[in-house]
Amino acid sequence: MRWLTVALLVFIGLIQYPLWLGKGGWLRVWEYDRQLEQQKEVTKGLEIRNAGLDAEVRDLKQGYDAIEERARFDLGMIKQDESFIQIPEKVPGK
Repeated sequence: MRWLTVALLVFIGLIQYPLWLGKGGWLRVWEYDRQLEQQKEVTKGLEIRNAGLDAEVRDLKQGYDAIEERARFDLGMIKQDESFIQIPEKVPGK
């Protein structure tokens, strides 16, 4: 009777192996689920960034205000008949 119990336990163990550690086992499913959640977070961040870039592109295509702002702050350009005055910041401790 003892050998039958051992044989059944070994048989049950062999049947359970593919379920837990096999190619489509639960451990791999849990790992893939974790990777999927990480990828969803990355994708969400990229979608937010893309929405911001899309809004900026639409703004640049439709209005001159965004173009003017870019020219002023990024390129340092000024309008005709406009004076540019730069006030340096005071360095603390001097």
